[in-house]
Amino acid sequence: MKPLVDYRVYTIKPRKMNEFVEVFNRLAMPVLKETLGYPMGFYTTLVGPQNQFVHLWGYDSLADYEARSLKRDTHPDFPAYLEASGHLIVAQENNLIKSIDSLAVWVDQ
Repeated sequence: MKPLVDYRVYTIKPRKMNEFVEVFNRLAMPVLKETLGYPMGFYTTLVGPQNQFVHLWGYDSLADYEARSLKRDTHPDFPAYLEASGHLIVAQENNLIKSIDSLAVWVDQ
């Protein structure tokens, strides 16, 4: 379990989720895997606000988050993903959440 998690929620235009996932998989994931490492998971909403794409990335510290984010943002291939996905994303939320150490014993490792 990572002590810091970047919890990202992208709201995708209605009926465009499949197109967004294809673009994300093809253009973003090679860059993200190289710069951020492996994600904790990908999800879409089932109940609640619809058309949301959720992805989670774990970090060891705020400095780790900042360093890897800078690598992502300055990667020469990242602008291609931003250009290809911009018209599909309605809104974006980025939340940094931290673990509660005293409850970590209850987490499925």
